[in-house]
Parts: sequence; structure tokens; C-alpha cells
Amino acid sequence: MNTINETNFQFPNQKSVYIGKVREVYNIDEQLLVMVATDRLSAFDVVLPRQIPFKGQILNQIATKMMNDTEDIVPNWLLANPDENVAVGHLCDPFKVEMVIRGYVSGHAAREYKLGKRILCGVTMAEGLKENDKFPSPIITPSTKAANGDHDEDISREAILSQGIVSEEDYIILENYTKALFQRGTEIAAKRGLILVDTKYEFGKTKEGKIVLIDEIHTPDSSRYFYAEGYQERQNTGEVQKQLSKEFVRQWLIENDFQGKEGQKIPEMSEEKVIEISNRYIELYEQITGENFIKAPTQNILNRIEENVLKFLKSK
Repeated sequence: MNTINETNFQFPNQKSVYIGKVREVYNIDEQLLVMVATDRLSAFDVVLPRQIPFKGQILNQIATKMMNDTEDIVPNWLLANPDENVAVGHLCDPFKVEMVIRGYVSGHAAREYKLGKRILCGVTMAEGLKENDKFPSPIITPSTKAANGDHDEDISREAILSQGIVSEEDYIILENYTKALFQRGTEIAAKRGLILVDTKYEFGKTKEGKIVLIDEIHTPDSSRYFYAEGYQERQNTGEVQKQLSKEFVRQWLIENDFQGKEGQKIPEMSEEKVIEISNRYIELYEQITGENFIKAPTQNILNRIEENVLKFLKSK
């Protein structure tokens, strides 16, 4: 199966290209962004050597569906999807923070909690909780957006404001949007028999100064889900929660002595493991969206994307 590792398109009026861990973003005439979701796989802020078939399509289509399902409460950057792996939207000036919101003591929050810490990003976590317990109410734990693949860092609301990273007026909007999106995401997940555990949102400003949601939303790469059925029983007995997220990739890496730390070697991924991960992502798509996944043709995948984007740009 053909996969997308990298692209090298030259679109009309193209000004620049930003290469992220997973997405490649083309600036068209300082007006539009063409965001291509590759099949690269990242974990622990490291891009792994093997690509995962259909992963980019899956992330792009989940994000698109979730953008459409939340646009009535929070405006977003999206204009069109000319290809299964592509989103086109307004050029925005991104805020240099990621708005992480957590409904449960999981992942990074659980690791900090186990170390005895009760304050995360300036937010107090209640005593007496165990891993994967629900917080009394969701907490917002922002992080600074990493440049050049460095690790994102926790930051408090107070530090964001005092350092002038975001104005107080804008930050209040970001907080309100984050809470509204998490509430909607929780409702959507519940209809699928899932619990939205935690997620992150990114925002930007349009040229007109409007704050909009950008990047991906409620995907397995940016969010953690539990299966609702049996959640409480597993908590009561201390069992591991059944998850729907990229956590299975992280666990495989941990089992093979890799957590992105200096000196550690990325384990070799067999063909069987690549197909297994691809199938897990398809399962994630179908569970999160409630729809069957339809594989896009991959015989000439880069040609397909280029032709579809060019056709869209010519129509503008």
C-alpha cells in the first residue's frame, strides 16, 4: 500500500510551506492554507520511521466531521476538503498556546498526580483521586506550542497573561470556546458509547481579527477516549481502562524501551505491526464517527492530491 511520507507540491501563488510532525501546510497567496495530512506517525514528540496506511485520511476526515459538528458553537478555519487527505481554510495567525482540557486523571495528569503533585498548570487537582477517575469538573491545562519538534511545555493561565503570550481579552474567549467544544465533544462521544477523557484545541486569528478553531479536533491523535461500557466497573476493580486513542502506539514503544528520551533507539516496526496500527486507526474512525471507513485510492496518491487541490484552487 502506498503511503504519504512527504509532499513537495508547487501550487499557483504558493508563498511558503510549513512541515509539521504529521501535516504539511501550504500558504497560498497569504489568503488560504492547504493542509495535507500525511501518513506519518509521531509519538513522544518523535516522528517514527514507518508510515501508516490511511492514517492521514482518517485524521483529516475525523477532524472535518468534528469541525462541521461544532461550527454552530465555535467558528473554525475550514473552507473545503478537495481531497480525502486535504483541508483548505483561511490563513490565520495561530496563538502560541495549545488549550488542553482534561475531564479525567489520565495521561500526563495521572503521571504528575502519582508524583504527588496537586497543581498542574496552576490548577489545583483534588485530593483522593486515582488514575482515570473523573475530575469534579474539567480542568484547562495549557501548553506552549513547540517549535522545531521540541517538547511542548506546561504553562499556567497566569504565566500566559503575564508574559503577554495571549491578551486577557482573547484568553477568556479561548477558555470559553475550549469549554464549549469539550462539552459538545463529550455529548458526541456519549452517543457513540465513548467518554471523551481529554483533548487539545488550537486557535488562531483571521486577518479580520476573528478568533477561530484551527488544526485537528477530537481525533485519536489529539484526544483520549474511553469506552463508556464497563468504565465504572474497571475503576472499581482497578483494571486498565479500555481506550480509544493513540495510546496503544505509545504503550508498544514503552514496552520496547522507547519514550523519546536522549540515547533511546526507536524500535523497528514490522510490516505486521504497520498493518495492525492501520487497522486500529480504521477501528478508531468507525467508532468515533459511527460511519464505515471508505479507503481512498492510493495507486498514485500524490498525483491524486495534487490534481484535486489544483482543481479546487482554479475554481476559487
